[in-house]
Amino acid sequence: MRISQRGLLLALGLSLSINVLASQAGFRTVSVPGLPAEPEPIPVALFYPTQAPERSIAMGPFTVHAAIGGTPDAQVKGLIVLSHGHGGSELAHASLAEALARHGYLVAALRHPGDNWQDSSLLGNGPARYFTARPQQASRVIDALLQDPSWKDRIARDAKGPRVGAVGHSAGGYTVLALAGGEPELQRLTTHCANNRADDPILCSLTGKPAMTKAGATDQAEQTLTDSRVRAVVALAPLGAVLSARSLTSIKTPTLVYEADLDRYLIPRFHAEWIVKNAPNTELRRVPNASHWAFMDTPSMPISTPDGDVGADPTGFDRAAFLKQLGNDIPAYFDAILNSSGDDRNARPLSKPHANEGVTASAPG
Repeated sequence: MRISQRGLLLALGLSLSINVLASQAGFRTVSVPGLPAEPEPIPVALFYPTQAPERSIAMGPFTVHAAIGGTPDAQVKGLIVLSHGHGGSELAHASLAEALARHGYLVAALRHPGDNWQDSSLLGNGPARYFTARPQQASRVIDALLQDPSWKDRIARDAKGPRVGAVGHSAGGYTVLALAGGEPELQRLTTHCANNRADDPILCSLTGKPAMTKAGATDQAEQTLTDSRVRAVVALAPLGAVLSARSLTSIKTPTLVYEADLDRYLIPRFHAEWIVKNAPNTELRRVPNASHWAFMDTPSMPISTPDGDVGADPTGFDRAAFLKQLGNDIPAYFDAILNSSGDDRNARPLSKPHANEGVTASAPG
């Protein structure tokens, strides 16, 4: 086939135009006011689409590939809140957050106050507070960004309100499932560890025995943790044994659960498979030959856990290739759920009763 010089130039121009419009990942950090009972601010790493060029920057044991402070695109497909695992970091899943940003999403990766690599005090207050505070913190971040002048008009919305999703790993998987309607049942956790401590030793050693009230009954979550604004959930190797069967059965939010085949930190049959068995609107994807840490970026230094080094993988497992695939599959999942109902920019957003709080920008770190 013969192509004229003019046609070739036109084709090249179109190709260059498409490349210019392709988004990169931008990065900023903000601070969200804390919960009324726990006023410690919530640090949040924001990843978002931008036309500014990316660069690689080491931030502690993880590396961010993004345009620091780049101007955000005029509109994003939706807001995705990202919840790390117990004792984790908001940067531990940077590659996934960057992939979502390049696909057009604003990602809010929060550092859970009292449950991060610097501070583990939240679990010391007892499982009841732990399992309540985590989803409340995530909802607080959603509140702030949907109200913030820098972001609220950029987040796509339709007749149902702003398009919001959530993704979390390990305890973060529990967190996003709680946002979808899963409810912690501490008596179930007590019974589980009484019967299965030898088979699920790491979880049971971490959570201990739920606090007892003066009357001797097991302490329960203080209030509903469901956030109706969250329309799609992805749970990566989630902590699930604490979730009641009744609440899982009632979840209507589309949910994707990933199970690591060789997970020893949260034994799949007690956690991921318990969730999928009881939640009818859930899809399970098993990752062969993967450990619990397969969903995290590989750190530049050893990070020890009760299940060994975070950076170690089973023989033959290619974490870099898996994370690249995850960076394609999860944005596609959110696209399918969040963008399936048309786009009406004038629709009023759904709301959740919290104080009218904004965010405070800070230097990257």
